[in-house]
Parts: sequence; C-alpha cells; structure tokens
Amino acid sequence: MQLGSVQETLLIPLYGRAVDARRKDSVLGDTRAAELVASLDYDFTRFDDLPSLTGAVLRTALFDHWVSGFLTAHPAGTLVELGAGLNTRYERLDNGTAHWFDLDLPDVTALRRTFVPDTPRRTAIAASVTEAAWPDIVTARSAGPYFLAAEAVLPFLDEAGARHAIGLLSDRFPGALLALDTAGPAFIAGQDHHDALSKVDARMRWACAGPDQLAQWFPGIDVLASHTLSTPPTKMYEELPVAHRQLLDGLAAQQLPQVEEYRLNLVRLP
Repeated sequence: MQLGSVQETLLIPLYGRAVDARRKDSVLGDTRAAELVASLDYDFTRFDDLPSLTGAVLRTALFDHWVSGFLTAHPAGTLVELGAGLNTRYERLDNGTAHWFDLDLPDVTALRRTFVPDTPRRTAIAASVTEAAWPDIVTARSAGPYFLAAEAVLPFLDEAGARHAIGLLSDRFPGALLALDTAGPAFIAGQDHHDALSKVDARMRWACAGPDQLAQWFPGIDVLASHTLSTPPTKMYEELPVAHRQLLDGLAAQQLPQVEEYRLNLVRLP
C-alpha cells in the first residue's frame, strides 16, 4: 500500500469505524470497514485506544444523518464523496436508486478499486477536488440534485486551495448541498499534540473559525447547520447508544477548545 502523507489520514476514520463495528453498542455497524482493515497491510495498532476514533465515528454519523435526509427527499439524487478515501457510506446508506461518485487522488482511487469496482450507479474518479475537469464526469452522468460530502478533506488544503475548491463547487453545482468540516485556529495550532494527527505526518492547514467565513467568501451560501462533535442534532443524539450520549454530555460541559473549534457544517451553495 503506497499512499501520500495526507492520503494516509484516511486510515484513521476507517479504523475508527472498524473498531466501532466490534462494539455491542456500535454507532454505525460498519462491518465492511472491519473487513477492509483486516485486508490492508498497515500497522493500525498505532491508533489503538485513541479518543479521536470515537470522534471520527460521530463525525461520520452526522454526515450519514444529513445524507439520509437528502436521500429521503431525493431518492434518485446524486452523492459525490469528495476525498472519498475508503469511505463506506454507500454500503451503509445506498437506497438502490441514487447515483454515487467517489472522488480522490490517483493513489487512493487505485487502492479503492482493489475493493470497490465501478457499477452503473457508482463511479470512482481519480482527481483532486481542486481540479476543474472532474465535475464534467459527474454532470454528464447525472442531472442531480447533488449532495457533496467533504468529510475530513478541505482542512488539509491551504486557505487559497479551500477557497478555490468551494468556488469550483459553487460554479459547477449551484444549489447543491455541501457537508464539510472546518477547524479553527487553536485546533490548527495544536495538531502536534492531537492524539491521532500526531501519529502521522500530515497536518491540517486551513484555519476557519466557522461556516460564516464561507458566506463572506461567496455571498449567497446558506448555512443550514453547524455543530461541534459534542452538540449533534437532537434526533441524532437521541439515537446514539447511552455510552456515547454520556460522553457527549461530558464534552459539552468541559467546553474544550479542540472540540469547540472543530465544526461540522451543512451549507447550500449559491
């Protein structure tokens, strides 16, 4: 397995989902993630017992929550996973009628294709989210509506790259829903002490105080929701296992900067 430094970070949420799948009170029940971990030649033990594994699972659960709502409203809509990594959202949520596109860099896409073949409704695209040509593949095969999921992707770009990528998405998918995470300045500054990121070479680069910055960049962006890991939507919170609800209650009470500055956002592009 040959992956670049940023691409290696995809293994953290993958392992988080695999560990979660082994729990009796699993949040995601992602047995496919456990199968992928067992198939990869990588020392996942470096991530054992890290609190961030649970954080990654909760982040994915919130993105799943938003995607499920979109599919309920648009059963034949299109999901575009930006920086798909070894994401298994399709296996968890596919409804049999939606179209899915898994976008990632060539080395990751080559790895994905060893496990996930293309189908008439699911297509892998080898490209960077900042490249101008890849949206043509999506729009040529699907008329939308579109949901764009950028989970743990855009913060690894610098600010200019993130702004360019969001501008590209706005130009090519007007009116689409975009789910993305943002990391504030204190979170960016403290990465060397982060339990998971300190174990890999990659670092987040785009410091964003919150989704209001996107609306300043691109007037017309509508911020529909913004949550920290400790304050998910009420419906999602109520569906979590008891142990996870208790964990979130404790985090919310502590108001930790590394939790409060990391936000999960849903916006509608202009």
